[in-house]
Order: sequence, then structure tokens, then C-alpha cells
Amino acid sequence: MTIAPARSTHFETTLSTGQQVLRTEANALLLMADNLAQNFVDAVDLIYNSTGRIILSGMGKSGHIARKIAATLASTGTPAYFVHPAEASHGDLGMITTNDICLVLSNSGETPELSDIIAHTRRFAIPLIGIASRPDSTLLKSADVALLLPNAPEACTIGMAPTTSTTATLALGDAIAVAVMERRNFRKENFRTFHPGGKLGAQLLKVSALMHSDEELPLVSDTTSIAETILTMTAKTFGVAGLVDKDGALIGIITDGDLRRNLTGLMEKTAGDVAYRQPRHVRSDMLAVEALGMMNQNKINCLFVTDAANRPIGLLRIHDCLRAGVA
Repeated sequence: MTIAPARSTHFETTLSTGQQVLRTEANALLLMADNLAQNFVDAVDLIYNSTGRIILSGMGKSGHIARKIAATLASTGTPAYFVHPAEASHGDLGMITTNDICLVLSNSGETPELSDIIAHTRRFAIPLIGIASRPDSTLLKSADVALLLPNAPEACTIGMAPTTSTTATLALGDAIAVAVMERRNFRKENFRTFHPGGKLGAQLLKVSALMHSDEELPLVSDTTSIAETILTMTAKTFGVAGLVDKDGALIGIITDGDLRRNLTGLMEKTAGDVAYRQPRHVRSDMLAVEALGMMNQNKINCLFVTDAANRPIGLLRIHDCLRAGVA
């Protein structure tokens, strides 16, 4: 018998606090969404038309958010880099060129460590996008494009810990990145270029990256004897053979199961006599995860890959997908 753990004496209070924090931050995001205006479009235009990199900077919690926005921009086709404002004052300003755009974050807009980056952008006419909560702050008054955070309370009980402000800044950065991404017509295949590793990379693999091809393909014709068909299937080790016509187009498939179902007089038959005539097949540019779904749905272990003329150019097995982490 399983005994459910007793609720903490602080259960209701703790739950209420969590709910209040989420609602406070959610309300701030809605407020910001309702007030997006031309300056947001101006910021997206600047970034989209940039010939250099987007330089992100911020101090403290804003710095952490700036790093994440830089990473999001970079992974969606916009070269971006984080420059620490304190390090910038000791030589790293040299990382910022006149082809770049600076996107600087500060809740107050008065962070002293940002003064040298702001001055650098003004001196060399480097476009500056500022994000802050005070319209009359040094950062926003200096910026070419000023993005104002919503006038919303921090979510902590003392109203001082960066919570609502950092959430709003992060969300605004995401909004900018996605808007630029859409302007670039950035697609899944582009995303794969910047995410080759891990689970995400595997999900974006194409069939062409996993299929067996050329001399590995087990192919026979209508008139191939069963003895030769079995030899081909055995030599190629896939337990399957593709049936092709005189033009090389795929017209059928033979599996170990097809051979077993035709045991009576099997050796007197040809490949065409036992082949299944409606084989499922895929194109090489299909995502491997989609091909895996087709195999699972139809309870089959492999798919031939064909070109535009329906000629077999590859063979994809379910084991190849699973081994690559496609699932």
C-alpha cells in the first residue's frame, strides 16, 4: 500500500506565491505585447539589414539575458556575440566594428559599466538599440532605437529582485529574433546547420544522411530467379530486395516474409512472382524522423529511397534511424 506524502504546512502559501509570480510576469508580457510599436519594427529592420554582427551587452542579470538572446540570434541565422561591458572598457571594445549593431540591455538604463560601450557607439556611428524600463534613462536617450520595458512590478515580495524585468527582456529578445528569423525565411534545413549535435540535430537529419546507397542496394528484376534473388538479399544483408523494371524504376519489394509466404514451389518462381507490387518509398530530402514515422505506422523495417523518376537511390532501415538518435 502506497502512502501519499503529507502536505507541507506551507503548501497553500507556497502555491499561492508561485501562482502570483507567474501571473505577475504573464501580465507584464501581455502589457508589452499590446504596446509593441514602430520602434520594434525599426529594431528588426536594423538587425535584418546589418552586414556585421549583433553585439549584445548587459551587466549582472541583464548580462545573462543578453547572452541568451545572442545565442538565440546566432542559432537562427543572425551572427551575434556577447561582449561583457566591464571587459569592453579594458580592450574588448575592439571587438565592435562599424559594421556591427549593438543591442544593449539595462533595466534602469543607468548601469555605469555600460557607459563606455554607449560612448563607443556614438563616437563611431555604430547603430545602438537599447532596452530599458525608463524612457528618460541615459541608455534609451542615447539609443538610435529605444525599446521600453513595461511599467510592471517585479514579481518578488520586496519588489527589487530582477524577475518581471528580466522575463520581459528575454521575451522581447525572443520576439526580435523570431521576427528577424521570419524575415530571413529561415527554415528547418537552415536550423540543422547550426544544431548538428544532440537530440535536436538528430531530429533534423534528412534521409540522405542515413540511407545506404550505390553498390549496397539489393536490386533484382522481374525475371531474376528466386535462387539469385536470395543470393542478392543475403549478400547485401538487408533481408530485402527491390524489384525494378527495364528503366530502373522501383515496381516492387521482396522481403523474407514474402519468401516464406511463397514456399510452395518457391525455387521454380521468379522475383516478379513473389514481389509485393505497391512498395512504400521516400525521397532523400525527407526528414528522417518523418520516414521513421512512416515505418512505424505501416509496421515495416525499411524503405527504399527513390529519385524523381522513381529509381531507387538508397535504402533506409529503422535501425539506422534509431542508431542516429532519431525517435
